[in-house]
Amino acid sequence: MTMNDEKTKKKAIEAVADIYGVDSIAADVKEQKLTVIGEMDTVAISKKLKKIGKVDIVTVGPAKDKKKDEKKGEKKEKIIKI
Repeated sequence: MTMNDEKTKKKAIEAVADIYGVDSIAADVKEQKLTVIGEMDTVAISKKLKKIGKVDIVTVGPAKDKKKDEKKGEKKEKIIKI
């Protein structure tokens, strides 16, 4: 995600915060990265962020768990780095 200043960072965080299923958001202006954690639609996130700046999805996958013995019926969170 192209973030040049704190104003753009704030806009990106506010845009992603409105999406259902987002648990946490972390932004780093120096590395131009926005990390979104939760169970959400990645297409909805990229659509909202494209209105603010250039978006490159780096990774999408399940959250890293310390416990390897999870219940099969339990929902898993996704971590998206943009």
